[in-house]
Amino acid sequence: MARGDLDADNLSQADISTEERDKLVAELMRYMLFKIHQHPGVPVKREELTQLITKNYRQRNLPAVVITQAQKKFASIFGYEMKELQRSRPSKSNNVRSSQQSTTDSKSYILKTMLPEELRTKLVENKETSHFLGLTFVIVGIVQLAGGKVPEDTLWQHLRRLGLDEHDEKHPHFGNVKQAIETIIKQRYIQKDKVIGPEGDVIVYELAERALDEIVNGRLKESITQIVKQDIPTTEPSEA
Repeated sequence: MARGDLDADNLSQADISTEERDKLVAELMRYMLFKIHQHPGVPVKREELTQLITKNYRQRNLPAVVITQAQKKFASIFGYEMKELQRSRPSKSNNVRSSQQSTTDSKSYILKTMLPEELRTKLVENKETSHFLGLTFVIVGIVQLAGGKVPEDTLWQHLRRLGLDEHDEKHPHFGNVKQAIETIIKQRYIQKDKVIGPEGDVIVYELAERALDEIVNGRLKESITQIVKQDIPTTEPSEA
């Protein structure tokens, strides 16, 4: 069956007209653009989109129909991928309490440009935010090298070596450093959990779904490999 036939079937099951669906799609797209502008890089929860769609409708499968159509229009009109993120589950250990409440909200969406990397670097990326992207890369890299999870104290030990302090509220590039890390958490590159230990609660940071994205993860590993190679001293073979 062709995709158009499937869309028609879904629309029929949703029991709304094409005009009503298109109006909902346009409203959802405006909402996504507003939220991304208001909080750059922070995913929009599926729950928010569902509430927007169902405030005047009660059809069960309507959110899926509208979101699918919005994804197609974002790609064809704006050149954006409306990418669904599956929230990472907390550790399976019973001694972990997630501060992100991932069991109640498992999916969210971001907008990613579909431009090739060369054009994206030239036309889209903002030099004013490059410092923050660099901080994100460093923190994700530290967590990655630690095996995907690192205690808060250990993370700050590494950051202090780079001149970043948890008490610094007026950093020239990041302002309040702690708040900058909270923004990285909101953007779902890392997540923060509490681990109950014998000496009390310990805060740990883990990779979240955006850092676990195949492309992001692959680029991160490639960059780390290049850095490690540069740090390995080369030795000349000794003469016999």
